[in-house]
Amino acid sequence: MVPHLVTALTGPLLDLEKKILAATPAIERWFRMEWQEHTPPFYCSVDLRNAGYKLAPVDTNLFPGGFNNLATEMLPLSVQAAMAAIDKYCPDARNLLLIPETHTRNPHYLQNIARLMQIFRQTGLHVRLGTLNPDITQPTPLALPDGNMLVIEPLVRSPNGRRVGLIDFDPCTILLNNDLSAGIPSILENIHEQSLLPPVHAGWAIRRKSNHLAAYDEVAKKFGKLIDVDPWMVNPFHAKCGEVNFDDENGLECLSDNVSTLLAKIRKKYKEYGIKDQKPFVIVKPDAGTYGMGILTVKDANELKDLSRNQRARMSVIKDGVQVSDVIIQEGVPTFETMKDAVAEPVVYMIDRYVVGGFYRIHAERGVDQNLNAPGSQFVPLAFAQQHAVPDLKAKPGTAAPNRFYVYGVVARLGLLAASLEMERTDPNPEVY
Repeated sequence: MVPHLVTALTGPLLDLEKKILAATPAIERWFRMEWQEHTPPFYCSVDLRNAGYKLAPVDTNLFPGGFNNLATEMLPLSVQAAMAAIDKYCPDARNLLLIPETHTRNPHYLQNIARLMQIFRQTGLHVRLGTLNPDITQPTPLALPDGNMLVIEPLVRSPNGRRVGLIDFDPCTILLNNDLSAGIPSILENIHEQSLLPPVHAGWAIRRKSNHLAAYDEVAKKFGKLIDVDPWMVNPFHAKCGEVNFDDENGLECLSDNVSTLLAKIRKKYKEYGIKDQKPFVIVKPDAGTYGMGILTVKDANELKDLSRNQRARMSVIKDGVQVSDVIIQEGVPTFETMKDAVAEPVVYMIDRYVVGGFYRIHAERGVDQNLNAPGSQFVPLAFAQQHAVPDLKAKPGTAAPNRFYVYGVVARLGLLAASLEMERTDPNPEVY
């Protein structure tokens, strides 16, 4: 039994939900046409925030690490989507090399890797694990919480230098589940005969959230025009600041000015839509990076002048000791969804262009205006299995789970489409037709 959240059924009625359901044929055709022009990322997860008055993505991850949190009922759909994805790159694929994060001792993350291996084995592939960790020089067993075992092996370059694999394993496709925060390792450079998915420019060594948000602006405008809604309903305002140093406070004036400007824009929208019970806030976070690190909730620009030493330190360095210099300021979208008195946000998972499941991220110690991707968060699978029941167009907005989950899937796919545009535009070696 997949658990349901009461708020998924009884939250504030969304005019947006009604318009999306009414426009379903137009929306699906539009996506279909877009995917003829653009290639979706191999896989992707999108963090959503449902504020009741708007539903928007707040983060798009191209190296999703929570497949173990999806409902087992969704596995067949994941396998079908994985087959479609692999067919695009290597139709006769036999071997898949999966490269995980180097901190592979985390039991929850290892379960994610095991689930990915399970999915791709069901597509007819031999799957083995290779590591970028230089300390692993021979096959190394890793115990899973359920008693099973994974084996991780050192990567090797082929004698001609054009392929990457294991000592006795030559894969057609290499799947990265490592976001390359620490940089692009030399062993993954200049691979000419294999598909490396996602490409290295999807990693945080090169990728920037500001590029994604610029692409999402375009997608949201098209979508708003398609279903006749204000794009703001699915799109948080944002701005960027470069050359910020939280340690010596250099660049904080630029940051403060941008925060003030963004808060004023949000206040104007709140007034336009009669939103009186929510105080505007923004989220300041690194332009590159993940794991919910270096994130600050700000309700007044003056707060930036009074950051404690600990707050400045947390904002200065993120995963793998990377120094933060460029930040984005994003409109804060509160979440009205709760579970057992803990605030919750939906996270939607996709393989290729297909929604394959999701979960609610819940956190008992965080507020509706705070980042939930933090230690102490828990995960409850979303009842996406119900999306195969045709959405009920006669149901009142907010009263039918299949309708709500369909809407989540639509907005998550807007993030997926923006990611495909972003990847095209930032490709250092674009294909020329």
